[in-house]
Order: sequence, then C-alpha cells, then structure tokens
Amino acid sequence: MEKPFRFKQFTIQQDRCAMKVGTDGVLLGAWTSLKTQPNTILDIGAGTGVIALMLAQRSTAQTIDAVEIEPKAHEQCVENFEASDWSDRLFCYHSSFQEFYDEIEELYELIVTNPPFYSEKVSSGSTSRDLARQNQALPYIDLLLGVNTLLSKTGSFSTIIPYKEEPEFISIAARHHLFPKRMTRVKGTTSAPFKRSLLEFSKLETAPKISELIIETDRQKYTSDYIELTKDFYLKM
Repeated sequence: MEKPFRFKQFTIQQDRCAMKVGTDGVLLGAWTSLKTQPNTILDIGAGTGVIALMLAQRSTAQTIDAVEIEPKAHEQCVENFEASDWSDRLFCYHSSFQEFYDEIEELYELIVTNPPFYSEKVSSGSTSRDLARQNQALPYIDLLLGVNTLLSKTGSFSTIIPYKEEPEFISIAARHHLFPKRMTRVKGTTSAPFKRSLLEFSKLETAPKISELIIETDRQKYTSDYIELTKDFYLKM
C-alpha cells in the first residue's frame, strides 16, 4: 500500500491517486502569490488535493474549491480535505473542468493548476494515470478559456508547465486575455537545463518579473532558495 506523504501541518493519502505528491505540485503550492489576500481560490485538477491544502495553510481564504474528474482521485482528495485542519474551507467537485466552467457562476480571485501536460498519446497502461498526465482531457486552449471565464477582473492565475512549452502557453493565454505577470524558470542543478516554468498571469498586460530557481547544489543538498520556498511544508526542511 502506498505510504501517506506527511507534511508539517497535514498528511496526504495517495494510494488511490494516479499522480502522487511530487516536486511540481509542491513548488506551485509554495510559489503561488497570496499578496492580494484572495478570499476565493480554485484548484483545477486537484489530484490528491496537495496544492489546495498548501494554499489553505498559507492563506485566510474562506472558499477554496477544487475540481477533479477522476473518481478515485476525487474521493481521496475529499478525504484529505476532511482530515485537515481547514476542512470547513475546502470543497472538491467531481467534474471535468469544461463542465465546471460552463455551469459555475461565481468568479475566483486566485486560480491554480498543475495541469496534465504530456501531449503524447502513448498509454502507461493505466487509464487514470493517462488522464492525469496527458493533456487530451484538458488541452491548454480549454484550460485557458475556462480560467478567463472564472477569473475575477483583478485576480491571478498560477501554473507550472514544461519550460519548452512556455512560449506556446503564453501565446494561447494572450488570446484569452491572460498576460504573464511573474515567471520563474526551474532547473534541478546549476548545470542542468531548465525543466519547468512557474507562471503567474493576470488580465492586466504588464512587463513580467522573471527569475530562476535551482533546486539542488548536489544530490539531496538543496539550495537556500528552494529551502526558503518549501520549509513551511517539508518535514526535513
């Protein structure tokens, strides 16, 4: 049986989720800005619920909604929410994001997602894992249309994507009136190529602030920047 993943203030059960707790989700949950003190937050494709739980720990938002299409992941997300100290502020809908943004009428001040971004159609042998990993279920164009629909005029949208897909993603976002405000490019070590892009968008076009984040100086020797970002969550940071 899959071991639970223990953070400092909550625990993630993940035995029924195709996608386990990973660096991408934790990076996004820790990096996402809460400077505007959003009162309404939406996590798209919540999986285990880790990002929503991190934002619940970091914020005073009264409404933290999540949406998850895969039935077992949805059940586990709900259980992780209910077992946390913030269960009264967290709710997970069982729905595709396309259905969700067609039906929901309220706007959110912050939207986050660690989206499926493998465009290859090669199956892993697990339908639920393919759904979580491959973007056929939620192409960027559908994701960004929905974000534009549900994001308040002054709200922000944060995501993490492969670095190589950054130009295309920003181009599609612009067609949906979403513009980069902050960008952090992530690499594993100093000598490694960039692997991920953390992106924050708003509906106001400005010159984005661009930075870099290196995770390790050596095997399991983390940089001060990475420690500072994640120390409120990881047990051994």
